[in-house]
Amino acid sequence: MWTYLPDLLAVPVPRYTSFPTAADFGEGVGAGEFMHALEGETGEVSLYVHIPFCEKICWYCGCNTSVANRKDRVASYLDALHREVELVAEHLPNASRVTRIAFGGGSPNGISPIDFVRLVDTLTLQFGASRPVISVELDPRTLRPDWASVIAAVGMERASLGVQTFAPHLQQAIGRVQPVTMIENATAMLRGAGVHSLNFDLMYGLPGQTMADLRGSLEQTVALGADRIALFGYAHVPHLIARQRKIDASALPDAETRFRMAAFGYEFLVGEGYVPVGFDHFARPDDSLAQAALSGRLRRNFQGFTEDQAPVVIGLGSSSISSFPDLLVQNEKNTGRYRMMLSQDRLTANRGVVRSAEDRRRAAVIEKLLCQGRVRVDPDLRREARPMLAPYLDARLCEFDGADLVILPGGVPYARSIAARFDPYRKDSLRRFSSAV
Repeated sequence: MWTYLPDLLAVPVPRYTSFPTAADFGEGVGAGEFMHALEGETGEVSLYVHIPFCEKICWYCGCNTSVANRKDRVASYLDALHREVELVAEHLPNASRVTRIAFGGGSPNGISPIDFVRLVDTLTLQFGASRPVISVELDPRTLRPDWASVIAAVGMERASLGVQTFAPHLQQAIGRVQPVTMIENATAMLRGAGVHSLNFDLMYGLPGQTMADLRGSLEQTVALGADRIALFGYAHVPHLIARQRKIDASALPDAETRFRMAAFGYEFLVGEGYVPVGFDHFARPDDSLAQAALSGRLRRNFQGFTEDQAPVVIGLGSSSISSFPDLLVQNEKNTGRYRMMLSQDRLTANRGVVRSAEDRRRAAVIEKLLCQGRVRVDPDLRREARPMLAPYLDARLCEFDGADLVILPGGVPYARSIAARFDPYRKDSLRRFSSAV
């Protein structure tokens, strides 16, 4: 179904979970702009809460996380996080409505269930959140039975398991050993606790991975009844992520094999009845994410593809990013400095970008291309982008339908590359980004 055109995939591109991307943030934007944006917000708001701890660190992981092996460090981080919640809530008008709370990491189950409940209580109390949709990312290796009652008690509806692969030899190769029974038990526990939308994160392009390995993981995922599946290509960037140096780079599949894996995963999951969501997510037809994709309501933010329509996402915790229509701003990444600043009752946002009207216009084009595969393009942007789009147009990966740019079925794996033609910030080195597929 897809044709491999290496020249059109040669340049790494952003995942475009924002525009401008986090790589374009500057240090001249920070707490002052963040506070001003908070105080002017009166609409619907979603929260993202970052827990930068895992009991075990996987070698492939690019998240801002560390080992949760010191109780005092975890406790002091949580104290700072509670204080940040209070400070942010003080500046957010009562008219704002918090409708969703997402916990990510690291691994939120890197903290104790009691600490998690306390955090949920603080968030709902401080933000006046009434029955928000709560979701959480979980590490099945450390998902102990006492989490079941907690998940049920807070009314959690959605969860995501970091599975990556079911193949034991690949788990060894990436430092994430988790037997099949562990995934099965975690799935059963979450279902029993009331989680009705369960996502599995899977990866292709792993060291030593074969097509048979990928098929096996997909088959087991479908058999376990995952409602959503995120199928990501492993991004090997050891120059940016030191822990990836433990991975045998000589065993990584080449670019064409990665492409074939992505194509196989797409065809397999569609054949199993999943609805493709964007270029790397899939959902069962009755899941709200699939329904958003089919109805044209799909959005993209720092958590990936989402049905969340809130125009504002507030990030809490070290390294988390807040998104407003005219502002993107990131918290201090270093957990030690993050704790220190909050001990002084200071908001920690210290990098970001004020989005101009032009940024917002291009952001809308990029988001709609990635989410709907079709977007109306203003005449000046068409004139600017057409020469750069020529190879994709000639290859029938996309086409202009009047004023609309449309990604054709064969162009799905090239979606990010096509979207990047509207990104004027991509004139510097792209080594910081992952491969296009």
